[in-house]
Amino acid sequence: MNYLMNPLISVIVPVYNVERYLNQSVRSVLRQDYHNLEIVLIDDGSTDKSGKICDKLAKQDSRIKVIHKKNGGLSDARNVGIHESKGDYITLLDSDDEIDSDYVSYLYSLIERYKCPMSLCTHREYYEKTQNTAEYGNHEERVLDAKTCLWMMCYHDQVSTSAWAKLYHKDLFTNIEYPVGKKFEDIGTTYQLFIKSKKVACGFMPKYTYRIRENSITTSKYDVSKLDMLEMTDKMARDVLTIYPELSKAVARRRMYARFSTLNQLIGTHRAEKIKSEITKYIKKGALKLLFDKYAPIRDKIAVLLLFISPRMYEKCWLFYLAHR
Repeated sequence: MNYLMNPLISVIVPVYNVERYLNQSVRSVLRQDYHNLEIVLIDDGSTDKSGKICDKLAKQDSRIKVIHKKNGGLSDARNVGIHESKGDYITLLDSDDEIDSDYVSYLYSLIERYKCPMSLCTHREYYEKTQNTAEYGNHEERVLDAKTCLWMMCYHDQVSTSAWAKLYHKDLFTNIEYPVGKKFEDIGTTYQLFIKSKKVACGFMPKYTYRIRENSITTSKYDVSKLDMLEMTDKMARDVLTIYPELSKAVARRRMYARFSTLNQLIGTHRAEKIKSEITKYIKKGALKLLFDKYAPIRDKIAVLLLFISPRMYEKCWLFYLAHR
């Protein structure tokens, strides 16, 4: 690979209280076989040693740029990193995750070969508690239009809503930002980037390792901000349907998934019985359509049936799954 002919690619890494993982995460970027990188570490007001680790890493490699800022949340940190980056292309990495040594070169090769402004790969999940790993992707390559990307995203068919495991031309972020103060911000943003990109080069190879730990956003105990998933998903649904009304079944499935995911977060808490009741009613109202949707994952259909049989049985099955994944 002729590195001198390759564009500058910015790797944006928001950092907040991840002193245990940060070195390992950044080292995975430094090991890239694509060398023309700008590595932007945004210390989002960390209260542990993360900020100092960022500064120490910057002294070891001139490609690392550190921005220290007041805590504003993940979206704000990403927006700052994107705004301050100098690269022609941007990829996002969560600071407790890792990337394969050919992650950047693979994503860029997809963009170069298929002449798309955006590319994506799949990922593997590493479950910290059990040390189990699950890989996703059928190892195929395809160029997809925005509508197909959105359809696959809604059905969890290899295309995810995640901000990471993707490479974007920086121009895609003109007038698109991550929603500050919201969790599940990628749900509210990735679909916009698909639509703006128009076509996406997809390599369904797992090149990104997503760490699932006990105190992450997706596994930590319920708080009211978890309802952001419903807000982000419903906004996505409305926007997508104004452009692609033919995706109504796919969007309905994604909205059901968001309800199940939020309901799972409520298991074990007694402070949100009204919310649990409203979510359960929503699921039951849309259950028949989901059961007869041939593209809906079988796990969705099993979940619906369990909820109808017994909410308590549903909860036990979910807790069993969490303990053994």
